[in-house]
Amino acid sequence: MENKLLDITLLFSLIIAIIIVYFFVSIIRYHRRYMRLQREKIFAEITIRENERKRIAGDLHDSMGPLLSAVKLNISNVEVEQREDREVLEKTAGYLDEIIGSMRRISHDLLPNTLERRGLLEAIREFINQVSVKNSLNIQLYVVKDFQVAKEKEIHIFRMIQEIIHNTIKHAHAGNLQIGFSEEEGHILFLAKDDGRGFDKEKALSGSHGLGLRSLESRCEILNGILSLESKPGSGTNYFIKIPVG
Repeated sequence: MENKLLDITLLFSLIIAIIIVYFFVSIIRYHRRYMRLQREKIFAEITIRENERKRIAGDLHDSMGPLLSAVKLNISNVEVEQREDREVLEKTAGYLDEIIGSMRRISHDLLPNTLERRGLLEAIREFINQVSVKNSLNIQLYVVKDFQVAKEKEIHIFRMIQEIIHNTIKHAHAGNLQIGFSEEEGHILFLAKDDGRGFDKEKALSGSHGLGLRSLESRCEILNGILSLESKPGSGTNYFIKIPVG
């Protein structure tokens, strides 16, 4: 009788154990599926956003640019006798120059031509030069070892650089920002370090500052990369990113 009771107890315990294991395996599978779907959703949203930026940049560059240039040319060919009329036309031409310049900058921000023509590093150098003209932030770029990366990954890495530089200018109040690239064992290693005021990461993620950080994390996930961020008030900020080359 005791042996039979023991057998029943063991069988019951085994059934309970199997149910518990199945329950945890189901949770793990559900969590993985949920994370995969979230990642696919983020990837789709970012891809749509980048395609829309590319379309708008193309429209500005190929349609609006030539049209405005033609308008300026027509204005410059208008002959007037009155001095006041000439001054109005000159002012109008000046306004058109400003509009054309602004449109080119917007088009470049949406999709740098250099990224398409000369690659990632040259596009980053060009962007740093443009930012340095308008801001007091001293940005130093170091390339320890040249690398090649899949073409579809370049735009994401470029956007991450943009985000880090914009965050540093807007939030860090730093004087210096060092950016370094290298390649090691099939991975791109990227380090950014500023001497700004730093921040509380958990607090930042709950506010508007966290939008930029979440964008970095999302792009890193798309690239199957790893993002490590170190910062605390008064100690600057360090970004470390590791991305597979292929």
